[in-house]
Amino acid sequence: MRTLKSIVSYPERGEGGNNRYRGNCSPKLIEDLIGFFKPKEICDYMCGSNTTKAAAEKCGVISHTYDLHSGFDIMNCEISERPEFVFWHPPYWDIVLYSDVMYKAADVQAKYGYDPRMLDLSRIPDWSKFVEAMNYAMMKQFAALEKGGRMAVLMGDIKKKGKLYSMLSEIVKPGTLENIIIKAQHNCFSDNINYSGSFIPILHEYVMIVHKDNSLVIPILTTKKIEADVRDMKGTTWRDVVAGVLESCQSAVSLNYIYEQVEPHKKAQENKWWREKVRQTLQINPQFFYKTERGMWGVKHKVA
Repeated sequence: MRTLKSIVSYPERGEGGNNRYRGNCSPKLIEDLIGFFKPKEICDYMCGSNTTKAAAEKCGVISHTYDLHSGFDIMNCEISERPEFVFWHPPYWDIVLYSDVMYKAADVQAKYGYDPRMLDLSRIPDWSKFVEAMNYAMMKQFAALEKGGRMAVLMGDIKKKGKLYSMLSEIVKPGTLENIIIKAQHNCFSDNINYSGSFIPILHEYVMIVHKDNSLVIPILTTKKIEADVRDMKGTTWRDVVAGVLESCQSAVSLNYIYEQVEPHKKAQENKWWREKVRQTLQINPQFFYKTERGMWGVKHKVA
């Protein structure tokens, strides 16, 4: 009998669902979730190859499973259950395309009257739009939960052109965040790729578990991306400000230029003697700044 821990690993996938359906997870994870939380029913509104149904049958619990390929669109269809437990495995942005790749879009349109490619989260090209859709679907499922219900969300990180796109960081977190489980990945397509440079291969996924404590009023943790100027931020030092100005220049610049870049900002506005602080900062930090014969100042770069 397996028990859940904060790190899980399933080198052998187990039986259930279709292991050729890309992106599908090990049924052992779902079996462990059922075994630990002991729900009487489990719902999955993006069931893919229906691994959840197979795991539920093995554990002797009722399942309600749906997918875009079988007539259910999470973005527009109404959730008919009042779930006790929801397992959700959303697509990892556009890493794996589903509609018209894992199944034929024409077959779905002929049977259910809609083109799944127009509703498929894996076909959203823009990350911010994907996050918006993901969070809408997250809140829709959480709202449907009965009081005391739980959601377990399996998700991963995506790396593109040196930038990390983290589903865990940007997904909305309603209710009580109970657990984050790290799930090791096995038998990935990327296992046979030799990476170079500073790329760190992603060998794990996350299982986020949230609990619905109240029926109407719930806490919600969201991520908001903002742009902040170092020259206006609390806690920055004069060295940080001066270095930031000089690092934005291709070569050494005059003291007056530094003054111009600092004066409109809070760091200068909150200090009557800010010009003196700029000069002092340049003079007492020779390990960071250098002065040319023409009275120009630059920053010493450590990284090419």
